[in-house]
Amino acid sequence: MCRVVEKRVLMTPFSPLLTFSLLLSSLQYSAVDSNPLSVYVMHPFWNSVVKVMPRWLAPNLITFTGFMFLVFNFLMLSFYDYHFDASAEGYTHVPSWVWVTAGLFNFLAYTLDGVDGKQARRTNSSTPLGELFDHGLDSWACVFFVATVYSIFGRGPSGVGVATLYYILWVVLFSFILSHWEKYNTGILFLPWGYDISQVTISIVYIFTAMVGVETWYEPIWWNFHYRDLFTFMILGELPLVRLLFSEASRNNTLKHSSIYEAFLPFLSPVLLCLLSSVWVIFSPSGILQQQPRVFYLMVGTAFANVTCKLIVCQMSNTRCQPLSWLLVPMATVVLLAVTGLVANETLLIYVWTAIVILTHIHYGVSVVSTHTHTLQYKSQKTLYLALITVGNYLFQS
Repeated sequence: MCRVVEKRVLMTPFSPLLTFSLLLSSLQYSAVDSNPLSVYVMHPFWNSVVKVMPRWLAPNLITFTGFMFLVFNFLMLSFYDYHFDASAEGYTHVPSWVWVTAGLFNFLAYTLDGVDGKQARRTNSSTPLGELFDHGLDSWACVFFVATVYSIFGRGPSGVGVATLYYILWVVLFSFILSHWEKYNTGILFLPWGYDISQVTISIVYIFTAMVGVETWYEPIWWNFHYRDLFTFMILGELPLVRLLFSEASRNNTLKHSSIYEAFLPFLSPVLLCLLSSVWVIFSPSGILQQQPRVFYLMVGTAFANVTCKLIVCQMSNTRCQPLSWLLVPMATVVLLAVTGLVANETLLIYVWTAIVILTHIHYGVSVVSTHTHTLQYKSQKTLYLALITVGNYLFQS
């Protein structure tokens, strides 16, 4: 009950951005998907969906469209439930049509994320940039998915506290990066079961909430066990333990990195990011997480996506992961300014810093695409030049 999905893409050993796009050698991308829901239900469904898509539809456009559905859900719930209290008793609840829209958009995003790779193989347009684009947007989507789902229960007496949700978010983020850390060390991406199960379940929960109302979630399932606890348990189930695959690779001495230090190097920046953001949460003079939870989650999720994308680039190119992401240096300064009270207006500080993090991450993505495009143009010109020289030599010798 395990299927290995493989596709051929071109890749080279590289230094951070430039070499990623040189495309001089081949890399075989391998992903193990053993989830029965995915193998027996979703993949057959996605195979049917991709057949009706026009061949001119670019796979990267499919990926981006799916991602934007999640961003739209986040923005829509930000409008109706900015502080995550709309589902609590005594507050104006989110309209039913919003939950229906969120359910449909979440399932559409999940579906498009499943068919983009199939469309690439169908049109013979698989590229390393497409793989990076897909996984990079997936890393950023984690925060939009978690924050949107949070609005179902909210922060009221029957909901989940914003601090609890903060640590749940970190569970999801580390669950995501753990899969790519595993591939960094073993060359195989193990797709976690929790992703498919959670996406289908949450899409249904959105629709169900629209039909029965958020008041349904107030009641306990059994004794003092509430639906919020089930939600928390489901999210915590996303965190994989150390993989059997990693253990086997270690025993067989087939890991890419022989030393423990090199193997765990990709965790340094994510752990430092977690520590810095947690220090801000714990020692904030104004209780920034209580005051601006949505913006704080967005800042953390975006900074994490930036760190993760750099790991994905190194993992794809078989290069050494850099120990420290430079983004953490100014963040350490921002946290210091906040917790020491040197900046009195923490709300303004978190808004400005979040905007900087988002723009930095977008700039990084644009730089990767630009470097990749320019390198392809250079290679095309070089190939044409070499071909002309070869033809010229042949005619001269004749």
